[in-house]
Amino acid sequence: MSRAARTRIRLATGAVVSALAIGCLPAATSAFAAPPTVAAHRETIRQIPLQGATNVRDLGGYRTYDGDEVRYGQVYRADALGKLTDADVTALGRLGLTKVVDFRVPVEVQYDGADRLPPGLTATPRPVTDNGLYARLLTAIGSRDPVKQEEMLGDGRAAAFMRDVYRTFVTSPENRARFAETLRDIANTNRSSPLLYHCTSGKDRTGWTSYVLLRALGVPSRTAERDYLASNTYRAAHDAKVRDGLKQSGMMQNPDLLIPLQEVRMDYLDAALERVEADYGSLDRYLTEGLALDRWTLMKLRAGLLRH
Repeated sequence: MSRAARTRIRLATGAVVSALAIGCLPAATSAFAAPPTVAAHRETIRQIPLQGATNVRDLGGYRTYDGDEVRYGQVYRADALGKLTDADVTALGRLGLTKVVDFRVPVEVQYDGADRLPPGLTATPRPVTDNGLYARLLTAIGSRDPVKQEEMLGDGRAAAFMRDVYRTFVTSPENRARFAETLRDIANTNRSSPLLYHCTSGKDRTGWTSYVLLRALGVPSRTAERDYLASNTYRAAHDAKVRDGLKQSGMMQNPDLLIPLQEVRMDYLDAALERVEADYGSLDRYLTEGLALDRWTLMKLRAGLLRH
């Protein structure tokens, strides 16, 4: 096979893998439309409906143990923003963002594209390793070999890989430093300087950051877990279309092998929390020792993001 042919296959495979991160929603009539309730509970999860991203949400509205409420309009979580339409960029501009943090590693940016953002706003790169997940997807899908795909992803291997990814959120000093820097940025936000952070699918690195932030604010664990698991609701239809497309194209005979990589699961989150317990004894000590957040920073987080 010629070098040019190999390059075309590599780029085509990258485009397919990039599709794992991109949602297709109807055009939004408002950037502030009320989202569906993900579970039967008092709080709703506020989605920002866009055409080129499917997992963009306001982290506000959650109640703490003390009855305070996380302010709306200050912190947003998202998936990749490289495929936003012009209308999406306009909708994003209405959020008044002053900072966007991008957790993707360079290979993800290469294939998905840089963020499309409102004028005057540039993403801050803060790569948190995916432990080779993106490259694993490229290799598995690009092989078009059902035997190799089964060997790489089948028999629980994909889920085990995801648990390892989550453990690195706790064990990697580089990852901890980037999560900590983001939480410090959030501590310095106010109602005139909202912040958004994202990764590729908006579910793992972004999901962990959101879980840790909500717990640091005093939001109960079950509520923070609901926010984490809500990615499955927002991504389900699109991810199913991706699997169907891979089967129709002949790239995968059994695209359901990808489901453990597309989903978030409590045992993934638990893998990180068990590592927190083993290494630090508690989530509070993970914050103060693992992330080196001092008490003043934690107080600023609560003072700035909570409404009495």
